[in-house]
Amino acid sequence: MIGTDVTVRVLEIRGDVVRVGVDAPRDVQVHREEVFHAVRAANLEAASTGAAPSPAVLAGLRKRPAPPVPAQAPQPSEQPPAAPPAAP
Repeated sequence: MIGTDVTVRVLEIRGDVVRVGVDAPRDVQVHREEVFHAVRAANLEAASTGAAPSPAVLAGLRKRPAPPVPAQAPQPSEQPPAAPPAAP
């Protein structure tokens, strides 16, 4: 655990390769170290020269999907009108 809302897990160990998983809130950026340094360098360069980040840096960033939008129940004014009563 890191703090109260970040969990790091070892997912797999195969020989000398270890796969690690990180569960963190969406607002917490999680990058491999080399990607972090590349993003930081590109941000510093862009801030000082006004240049856009390189395509390699952009390709290294992982976009998180937007959270699903919960379905909302129809409001009373949106419900279809009731069927007329059956004729006697």
